[in-house]
Amino acid sequence: MTTRAGFVALIGEPNAGKSTLLNRMVGAKVSIVTHKVQTTRARIRGVAMEGDAQIVFVDTPGLFRPRRRLDRAMVAAAWGGAADADIVVLLVEAHRGLTEGVGAILDALKERVAEGRTVALAINKIDRVKAETLLALSAELNEAYPFAKTFMISAEKGHGVDDLRGWLAETLPEGPWLYPEDQIADLPMRMIAAEITREKLTLRLHQELPYQLTVETEGWDDRKDGSTRIDQMIYVARDGHKGIVLGHKGETIKAISQAARAEIAEFLGRPVHLFLQVKVRPGWLDEAERYSEMGLDFREGD
Repeated sequence: MTTRAGFVALIGEPNAGKSTLLNRMVGAKVSIVTHKVQTTRARIRGVAMEGDAQIVFVDTPGLFRPRRRLDRAMVAAAWGGAADADIVVLLVEAHRGLTEGVGAILDALKERVAEGRTVALAINKIDRVKAETLLALSAELNEAYPFAKTFMISAEKGHGVDDLRGWLAETLPEGPWLYPEDQIADLPMRMIAAEITREKLTLRLHQELPYQLTVETEGWDDRKDGSTRIDQMIYVARDGHKGIVLGHKGETIKAISQAARAEIAEFLGRPVHLFLQVKVRPGWLDEAERYSEMGLDFREGD
């Protein structure tokens, strides 16, 4: 049999639906792995098997106008992931259309992604607009950039996702699979657990501290009774932030811990005991070590 394998980078503005699409594409057959050579490139990859093809998704941070060092490192990681991928898929929200941010990404695609690289367009959240709006948006975007193919999808509801996955599988280069089909490595599990907790913090705290905190998994103990104890540290930049994360009588951190524990347990398929602590670390946004924990390159922020 002829096998195919390669990297697919999902790019787009923040909230375009990249994570939802990644989860939908990978489905139950998720295996999260580290690719030693490229650990700084992008943090979490999902591997989807489609027929005889192995599609390795590079989950890039959302692209936006960077202001701080962390923002710059994230944007550099996103473009690094796109430049190294075999196929790039640009996600655009149907109801927002060709925003200033999307325009900036299209300009950067022309500069940063080598000619001959396959770039596809996926218009997401199609259930939010009428068909004629979709067709007009598709024509406008294809005029702005020569996309190899355009897909109309709803990552959340699953519409059009199978077509996109099938096309990716056919379009990837021929070659051996990059990972064993069932590989789940230990190190990324720690990262995923930290990422799940960070997501719950972000959802719960909304706009209060989006980039001002980070989560690291400091302890991981698989116990004989089949459960796992996980100790995590939440780093915040200021004392005031610690109070926000803890909440009145510790209610906020308790709710976050319960939500994260439930999701981590579901992901691991085993009971989880999660212990969270909050530490104020004023300069964490400027510490190289925190960046490498997040799979980012500190120097890219300069």
